[in-house]
Amino acid sequence: MRISNSFGLLIAAALVATPAMANEGPLRIAVDVPYMPYQYQEPDGTITGFEVELIDAVCVEMQRECEWVKQGWDGIIPGLLARKYDFIASAMNITEDRARQVLFSEPYYQVPSVWVGQAEAEVDVAGDLADVTVGVQQGTIQDRYVTQFHPQADIRRYSDSGGVINDMHSGRLDLVFTAFPLAQEALLGEEAFERRGELITEPESIYGPGVGAAFRKRDQELAEQFDAAMAEVKANGTFDQLQTKYFGE
Repeated sequence: MRISNSFGLLIAAALVATPAMANEGPLRIAVDVPYMPYQYQEPDGTITGFEVELIDAVCVEMQRECEWVKQGWDGIIPGLLARKYDFIASAMNITEDRARQVLFSEPYYQVPSVWVGQAEAEVDVAGDLADVTVGVQQGTIQDRYVTQFHPQADIRRYSDSGGVINDMHSGRLDLVFTAFPLAQEALLGEEAFERRGELITEPESIYGPGVGAAFRKRDQELAEQFDAAMAEVKANGTFDQLQTKYFGE
């Protein structure tokens, strides 16, 4: 468990400038890593990435110290409900099923999904995927999408995105369905892999309105403070700066 180095000085300054914060403990934030470039871990153990830096900036605006807690995806909502941490910020799409369990912030970005195939194998992702091995991270919207629209495929589900990427590199998968920025980071820069089809952000019944932070339903005040701070981070240019840093113009 570490606080990201990003915006660390700003957080320290906010702590000094706001003595009242001494009466409040740090906010603990759950994150599943790796999910590059949104969340990943440096060799020294520091957790960083687009969403990590973004939420660190939100914490500064909230005048709260924040700590990042690694948590596997399958247990991330149960861990929140069990009070292991205060909220989740881990590229979690807002969906009706999840909203029955947790209270979401306003959506703050949307992540398109993409099909990536082995370059040497011609596979039509709009057609029948029977006998095609497809890798997805278990419990994600990509898992739900493939399960709903391509049940005939040989779907391989992995506990983390690293397993999906590793098996694609080793040739054990024909296709991967994953977040587009993750595909750009880990697959699409190599000649062995090719993008298949268009970027996907629908249907809304699966993708929802976008990614948000998840809170316990009783923590309405904390969620409102988060939304107000996120609005300020977008207004002051920090959000745009981080988008450019991680995704380019």
